[in-house]
Amino acid sequence: MELRITQSLEPISDGAVQRARVEQAAIKFEAFFVGQMLKQMRQATQALAGEDSPFKDRIHQDMLDIADTQVADAMARQRAFGIADVILRQLLPPAMPVPLKSGADPVALSGQGAGASPADATGPTP
Repeated sequence: MELRITQSLEPISDGAVQRARVEQAAIKFEAFFVGQMLKQMRQATQALAGEDSPFKDRIHQDMLDIADTQVADAMARQRAFGIADVILRQLLPPAMPVPLKSGADPVALSGQGAGASPADATGPTP
């Protein structure tokens, strides 16, 4: 039995490579930001913890730091906070629309959400 591949691979354009790099950088920044937030929250927890608390133990601190890093990376890959999406909207040209994370409310993004009245959308009334 002989298999033939009939589709040829098209070279990846420079724009696609640039877009992938920008997306990776935005996701890494979101992971860094979330990681710093978790680190600050952990430090506050340690400051409030009692002397016999596991939060005061150095071994537990190291393991919690690793867990916080993993959680931050997972949340950034899911774009849970939307930081990467905002960065992508600012850095990528408008001709290449950035897809919103799933479940985003398009009404809220159009400016007709909370605080906007239907009269505002149509303009001033005579």
